[in-house]
Amino acid sequence: MKTVYLDNSATTKTDEEVLKEMLPYFSENFGNPSSIYKLGRETRKAVEEAREKVAKALNCESSEIYFTAGGSESDNTVIRGIAHSYKNKGNHIITSKIEHPAVLETCKQLESEGFEVTYIGVDEKGIINLQELKEAIRPTTTLITIMFANNEIGTIEPIKEIAKIAKENDIFFHTDAVQAIGSVRIDVKEYGIDSLSLSAHKFYGPKGVGAFYIRKGIKFDKLIKGGHQERNKRAGTENVPGIVGLGKAIELANEDLEEHNKKIKELRDYYLEQVTEKIPYIKINGDLENRLPGNANVSFRFIEGEGLLLNLDLKGICASSGSACTSGSLDPSHVLLAIGLPHEIAHGSLRISIGKNNTKEEIDYVIENLVEIVGRLREMSPLWEEFIEEEKK
Repeated sequence: MKTVYLDNSATTKTDEEVLKEMLPYFSENFGNPSSIYKLGRETRKAVEEAREKVAKALNCESSEIYFTAGGSESDNTVIRGIAHSYKNKGNHIITSKIEHPAVLETCKQLESEGFEVTYIGVDEKGIINLQELKEAIRPTTTLITIMFANNEIGTIEPIKEIAKIAKENDIFFHTDAVQAIGSVRIDVKEYGIDSLSLSAHKFYGPKGVGAFYIRKGIKFDKLIKGGHQERNKRAGTENVPGIVGLGKAIELANEDLEEHNKKIKELRDYYLEQVTEKIPYIKINGDLENRLPGNANVSFRFIEGEGLLLNLDLKGICASSGSACTSGSLDPSHVLLAIGLPHEIAHGSLRISIGKNNTKEEIDYVIENLVEIVGRLREMSPLWEEFIEEEKK
């Protein structure tokens, strides 16, 4: 049975060039970067070269880049770090209802510690309500944290406008760009971003390594305490192979970004055209224009997303019914509910995320099986029977 991987928003396959760059740091160049002898100095050099590659991709200083174990740690570090460092200025944070759990759960924890958080709504496309954002600002607001692009529906937020609002009100602006890096060319100075989170495994790098940018001069408390690594801001011996892989992956992603995006978007649009033409009673979720090139989130009425995923898996097709971090939950996606979908339609959503290795033949294989599976599941659904009976009347 063939395997068709269409869950690149959850994770990507590590690029062969990235893996090749990493391998020596597992065995030959295995020194601790904190050691002063040659073997340690060699790995320290590799870490700093990777830091420079990330800084070049984001157009910032290498001293503004800190390595972590992934996007979730980066979000936690920046949000908690800024909130606690500037608590004397204010205790109010603004975020959105469609953020990744790494942001939402961090904000909830801060609320239990005495901070106040406002959760901004979105429209039916998943776009932040800028007027609501302006009205939410208080004299005690110290941080606005809004994701660059949504991990479930692919909608890209008006980041420049949000950053401008933050700057006009002397508020720090952080963006979770975990889904955007590798699909969008991000210049932190051009966008006016004060802090940004990223994760290597979303752009063909290894799992378990991430980074964050934070503008020079912004104070933040460290999340992980211990040694003095990462300029005394993130304790723990550096994951040298992972960091080297991250540096190579972001370098490759920015080199080929437009070319890959063109191919990926063509496949995405072809998929949506075929689904719309061959399967009735569907809804495409998210903004069709301001959207990540590989994201296609579609709700299929009268079926459950879990059943759809299991049947696709039997055909070797890997997809998702929402965020991979919450795939163990039977609750409908908080993102789909936030854009106004009723529970019964949100439950029947399928997210496919196309990557640079996918082909048109694979999309055709998915469409062929999707038509058959959706039809079969609907025939088994009481809701479908009720709907057909109503239609006959």
